[in-house]
Formats: sequence, structure tokens, C-alpha cells
Amino acid sequence: MIRRLQPSLQSEEVSAHLDAGPSDRVAFLPAKVATKLLAETLAALANANGGLAFLGVTNKGAVQKESDVNGLRDAATAAGLLTDPPLVLPSAQVITAKEGPVVVVQVPAGLPHIYSLQGMYLTRTAGQNRPLTTPELRRLLLERGDAGYEAQLVPNAVMADLDEQRILRYLDQVAFSGTEDITQALMARGCVAYAEPVLGTTPVLMPTVAGVLLFGRAPQQFIRSAEIICVRYSGPEMSDEFVRQDISGTLVEQIRQAEAFVYSNMRREMKINGLAREDSTEYPSAVVREAIVNAVCHRDYSIRGEGIRLFMFGDRLEVYSPGRLPGHVTLHNLKDERYSRNEAVVAVLSDMGYIERLGYGIDRMISTMTENGLAAPRFEETAAGFKVTLESAAGESSSAKQSVSNLIVPAISAAGKAPVLTAAFLAQTALTERQQQALAFIQAHGRITNSDYLALAPDVSAETIRRDLADLVEKNLLLRIGEKRATYYILK
Repeated sequence: MIRRLQPSLQSEEVSAHLDAGPSDRVAFLPAKVATKLLAETLAALANANGGLAFLGVTNKGAVQKESDVNGLRDAATAAGLLTDPPLVLPSAQVITAKEGPVVVVQVPAGLPHIYSLQGMYLTRTAGQNRPLTTPELRRLLLERGDAGYEAQLVPNAVMADLDEQRILRYLDQVAFSGTEDITQALMARGCVAYAEPVLGTTPVLMPTVAGVLLFGRAPQQFIRSAEIICVRYSGPEMSDEFVRQDISGTLVEQIRQAEAFVYSNMRREMKINGLAREDSTEYPSAVVREAIVNAVCHRDYSIRGEGIRLFMFGDRLEVYSPGRLPGHVTLHNLKDERYSRNEAVVAVLSDMGYIERLGYGIDRMISTMTENGLAAPRFEETAAGFKVTLESAAGESSSAKQSVSNLIVPAISAAGKAPVLTAAFLAQTALTERQQQALAFIQAHGRITNSDYLALAPDVSAETIRRDLADLVEKNLLLRIGEKRATYYILK
């Protein structure tokens, strides 16, 4: 079953754009648009710092109701491949406005290249495509860098190193029409490219850095520093008592596991308002996700020997990503300017729903924190990276109700070994003897499966085993990894 994502634009917004007419940031194109004209318009919007292309719409904003929406979505993909370099965009979306269904192509602001079509460089003025002037082209050349690291082919990687099932799940998620070739779809999204052929040989298709990071079977085999190191300290400074998790896998897996680490280690507060129970967390979940997603999207993956660092302290949360601010973005214009260091990564994560609307992350983080009575996030550039700090309202003096993993932080060695489960620690968690045996098993072996647990307690049913493990997860002692028969549990 194909699951369509929630559109970035609401139908009311689409209707408003149709009423307003074409502009520097908005283009209307008919249902039978030539692929070349579509490519010219997308390149012009990209060079003019982004915008929206509405397909199946007359120049006066009338929706052509008999449009082939799947054909128009495929045409947008094909048009992006015609530009030089290929234009990597989030998948075109079908949005039903009051006037009828419209295909919308979103061209993000701040793309890192200058896009041409058959040697012609275009931009948009007064709702029309036009050639860039020589001074305008010179300015763009200064502002926008060369092809990014994510577009490079990965040495020694082959197409079999990409997980076909992950790719197919993604294409289903973005309502892949099926008429578009899968290889072409991956090329349009910057995940594969042809290597320069040796004289007399056939060009070979290879994964790019972005392709390996997003869909690789083992991304860290090729890009070792593409990981997130998560640490929870018990106080406001680094100490010898901490909980640590090193997260690898694809970028989507890293985002999910990093979010889970934060949620299981942050403070929670419960209060009764009338007859209703209200729960609140130390940091707003939307801001936590935005900080993690931004770090994953915009870090410099060419920097070796250093991954993303997510440190939780008693009074703050810090997310550090390797690589200083890209392009023309500075701390002073961070809220207003857009620049995507990794445009393919941004496009695919946007398709998957991790970025609700391109270009609004920083504003949303600031507004959400202030709406919750918290200090605005702090943004800092370091010598070789970028750091976001979220301050906790509670701090160490909070009376907030903490999870077990926050009340008692087991000692962990600097090498990141499993926590030492002392008698005092186990006594305070009110576990059964079976559950204590399970924790001891994990202490010795690093993980436990349902089968391992059943071998420890052969006289109990499989359902009891499942409930015991679920209880340990609920108590924030274990982290569940995998699904169905591949499920196993590790200590937090």
C-alpha cells in the first residue's frame, strides 16, 4: 500500500498562490508543458533562491482538471536530470485545492550550485524566466561553491551495497508512480551516478556518498565518521558517570535512535489539571528532532575522524556537528538565509517527512522554545563545527519526576562498556528475579533476545517473557532494537 506524505503546502495556500498569479518565486506551467521549458523554469527558480512550480495550471491560475498528475510528476523528475548539474529536488506532490488537483514542485532556497541548461544560465524576474546578467552570474559563482562531497562517487562501493528494500520502501512512501525507472529516480535524487568510463568500456553506475548514507546496507563501512555519539551526564559538566550510545546505520536510523536516546534520558514532569493528567518533557520534542535532523542534514561528511555529538547535561542539551556554517550563511543571518550543503540528503529526508517545510527549521525551533517558556536556542560556530544548545528550564534544582535512568546513572567506562548493575541499583528498580537474571545476561553478553530469555526461564510462557522485557523497556532500563524475529534488547 502506498502511503502519501502530508503535503508541505495546505490546499488553502495553493489556492492563494493561484489567485495571486506568477511571480519571482512562483511559476505556472500547463499540463502539456515541454520538458525543456519545465527544466528551464526549475533551473531559474533554483538560481533565484528557490520557489514553487505549479504544474497543470494555466498562466491565469486556472487548474486544468484533466491533467495526468502522475505523468507531470515523472516529467518534473526528468526535467531535473536535464540541468547541469542535475537538480536534486524533493518529490513533486499532488495537492487538491478547491479548484482541483495540482502538481507542486518545491525548489528549496539556498541550493549549493548554479544550474544551467545547454549552457544557458537563467533566473526569474516579474514572473518570467530570463538569462542571468554577467554581474549576477559572477555574484552567484562567488556565493555558491563547487559540487558537494555528498555527490561524489564512493570508491569501492557497488550498487549491491545499497539496500533494495529500503529504496523500494522510500519510493512507495513518496507515491512512486511506477512509470518512472527506479535507476532514473535514484539519479534524480542524487543517490547514484555513472562513473567516468574507461576508453572503450560501458559507463558503470555507482552509489554516491548521499546514496550510501541514505540507503546503504552498511554506511560506516565506507564513511566511518557518519555516526552520532550520544552521552548523558548526571550533572552540569562532563564526569566519570555517564550513559553512552554510539549510533550508526543509515541517516534515518540515526535520527530515530538519537531521538529515542534523548526521550529516554530527559526529565518528565506530571501534574493534575482538574481531572486531567498533563505530562511535559524537559525539552519540546519538535525542537529535539529539529536539532538532530539539522545536524544530520547539514554536517560536513568529508571531515574524517569526528561524528555528530549529542551531549545531555543536567541543565542543557548540546548538539555539535562537524563543519562550519556553509556558503554565505553566518550566525547573523542564520534565521533568514538558506543554504543546503547536502541537497540530496535534505531532499530525501524531506520526502520522508523529517523536514516539514524546507527552510523554516531555525524559526520553528526559536518559536517553539519561547512558546514553552524556555530560552531560545543558542547557535555557535566553533573552530571546525557548529553547535546548538537547548537550555533546560528545570536544571538540577527541578522537582520534575525523573525516569529510572535519570535518577540513577550507572557508572560506565570511558570505553563505553555496559553499566555496572549494583545491588543497590537493582533494588531500587523493583524487578523480579527473572528480570534481574535478564539484566545480568545482558551485562555479560551485551544483548538479549526473546530466545535467550526463554532459555534462562524455561518454565514461563513466551507471553510472560514478552511482558517482562516490555516492562524493562518501560522502566527505561532496556532499549529495543529491530523488529519481529530480528528484535533484541540492550542496556540504556
